[in-house]
Amino acid sequence: MEPQQELEWMEAQNIAVSVDLEAAAKKQLQFLAAVDRNRHLYDGSALDRAIYRYNACWLPLLAKHSESRIFEGPLVVPLDCEWVWHCHKLNPVRYKSDCEELYGRILDNFGVVSTVEGVCSRQTEEIWNKMYPNEPYNVDLTNLLPEDISERISSLAKYTKYDLVSAAKRQSPFFYQVSRPHTKNDLFIREAVARYKGFLYLIKSNKEKGIKRFCVPTYDIDLIWHSHQLHPASYCKDLNEALGKVLEHDDTDSDRTKGKKLDTGFSGTTKQWENTFGTRYWKSGAMYRGNAPSPVTSSPYSSTMIRKKVVPSDENPHENLLQDRKIVEVLLEFVGVKNLPEGQERGLHVIFSKSQPDAFLNAKRRLSILSESKEKQVASFQCEPTGELHFELMSHSSSSLAIRRSAKTLGSASFPMKDYLDPVSQLSVEKWLELVPSSGTISSKPIMLRVAISFTVPVSAPYVLEMTRSSPFSKNACFFNLPVRARHAKNWTHATDETGTTFISLLMRDLKDSENTGSIGKEVVGLMNSGETRVLANSMEDGWSVMNNLWLFKKIKNDAHLFELTGSTMVKLFPGRKLDYEARHHGKQANETGLLTAVEFSTEDPYGKAVALLDLRSRIIMAKKKWMVLPGIILAFIASNMMKKEGFEGIIAKSKDLKVNGSDEAKDKIELKGVDSNINNVSSGDAAGLTKKLGGSAGGFGNNEVKSGGCGGCGAGACGGGCGNMVTSGGGCGSGCGGGCGGGCGNMVKSGYS
Repeated sequence: MEPQQELEWMEAQNIAVSVDLEAAAKKQLQFLAAVDRNRHLYDGSALDRAIYRYNACWLPLLAKHSESRIFEGPLVVPLDCEWVWHCHKLNPVRYKSDCEELYGRILDNFGVVSTVEGVCSRQTEEIWNKMYPNEPYNVDLTNLLPEDISERISSLAKYTKYDLVSAAKRQSPFFYQVSRPHTKNDLFIREAVARYKGFLYLIKSNKEKGIKRFCVPTYDIDLIWHSHQLHPASYCKDLNEALGKVLEHDDTDSDRTKGKKLDTGFSGTTKQWENTFGTRYWKSGAMYRGNAPSPVTSSPYSSTMIRKKVVPSDENPHENLLQDRKIVEVLLEFVGVKNLPEGQERGLHVIFSKSQPDAFLNAKRRLSILSESKEKQVASFQCEPTGELHFELMSHSSSSLAIRRSAKTLGSASFPMKDYLDPVSQLSVEKWLELVPSSGTISSKPIMLRVAISFTVPVSAPYVLEMTRSSPFSKNACFFNLPVRARHAKNWTHATDETGTTFISLLMRDLKDSENTGSIGKEVVGLMNSGETRVLANSMEDGWSVMNNLWLFKKIKNDAHLFELTGSTMVKLFPGRKLDYEARHHGKQANETGLLTAVEFSTEDPYGKAVALLDLRSRIIMAKKKWMVLPGIILAFIASNMMKKEGFEGIIAKSKDLKVNGSDEAKDKIELKGVDSNINNVSSGDAAGLTKKLGGSAGGFGNNEVKSGGCGGCGAGACGGGCGNMVTSGGGCGSGCGGGCGGGCGNMVKSGYS
């Protein structure tokens, strides 16, 4: 920052806020997660009934309690009413006017707690039931019959005419945008609060200068903005003091088309922020992720089945062979360059790479420099939070005689990631780096390169293994003294990681009867790193017993999913890419033959959470959790055998027990050594850089340019909004508030920048 920009930033941080926004943001995320586990509240009869209960019961009870406390303890708002209240408060001007019209004052949340906070609701329930004997405090809204409830609402003495159904539909997509693990991180939220104050400062400056600009927040800013609005009395007081008015929160526009209100608003917000504060507006992990993936079910999962105890790692020693990695999402921009040698000003660009390539970033990438190209390019990629990022400043020959312009390296610099991520101390950095001149580069002053970089908090990387048919063992194999059966290597299938280390080897064989005259079933045998063999699965009449009866695996008929795995949890296997693995950048043409998505269902995730992707044709297993790795390998092995009759060989080794069709193994071979020449952005559950064959997109990556940006459907009155083409413009909130280039955006984002 220049001195004036530092002063502006310090002034922004002095904006007074009377709410603990960090705590409020964490509570909001907890509440939104609870609502997402009850998705019937998003629309339909359940939402209609909740709106009726909100108007008929909750607001009158809140008004009575706020006027004269009914009891000493806090009111505990029912979840359905809290969701409607939440959506109402996110139109702060309308909420204020409705409260003043209906009850003569703003109904605040002082003395009110959410049901998700675990506070005893007995006193609230007793008062509720006395006031509303025909409308229970706890009500099951999951299986309501369709009903036109508008007449019941209009017959109430007091009710808001605000369209709460539309408000709820606009806000329902918001949680997906802020639901990733790093969003709850203390440092991420703390930086978001500071950025929110910067956002308010821009709006204040525009108002003072008479500039009308629709300012659009990125998702981190919008999370804090929402958190502030959820305290209506404080929000009105704070914004009146800071801006002289209550700031509108316009969430009605979600059109991200280039040149439209959101696009131009976000581009304007980006430029104003960067000119005012001297730092980048985009932020890793705070940009638009795209639309939420299609659900695999519309009915929440519930079960009373007794779960088996999960086997700890020390009882499954093979798990210790898995290499635990961390991964971060990175946004990178080269902002400027100075002190260039004479005659080297043309064709400037930067080549960036990892000094020690990792599994996710192992090739060189090219990016332009904003000050030279006048085009904003922001690279989005993932890598391990170790080692150094290496930058090389390149210049093309200016000779008009050259048939092909040659590139010359002017200098290089490195950025040590551990300085900021071990431990995590700062998530955004913008600084001048002094380049080490290359041989032959002469400059009176050191060449300086301005670099802007932003990280997410490191999270666990997915586990990725390749199933290979029998071949000579690699030098990294974990076993050497093979038992007699194992010496016939052609019968085994090996699960190896990207280093070539064998995790486990599998063999399927027939079980013979006592007379050894016929088969009575099959079993899957695993060859451990110690050289011993274990039976990992046995065929049964209705499926397979897996891992010593820890799991039951069976094929399902007449349902959306093909297989079920029950045991310590419920896992269903669906055909194709689902949820986090959805191939968003490939459309209808994506070939999903042989792909299975493993989806875990639990109390925490009643609509399912993707935990693994099994590619039976390409023989790649990706698992988000360590406990799913071995079951995933076994399931892929068995499922491939089950499905071989449906037209492809899968991953089972040829043997006399398994008569399968041959395949061109070279054609199906997967390159596990890294990504191709594109800059790939991968969501946290995927392993983009590890596989080339997985359809090109493991949950949202590919050679795609980001075309939307700001908090789509979320702007600041006459002073802010928009969605741009920066990170092609940008980044903020998506429908219901969103943003540009987050997990699932493409590779490099561009926008003209004058």
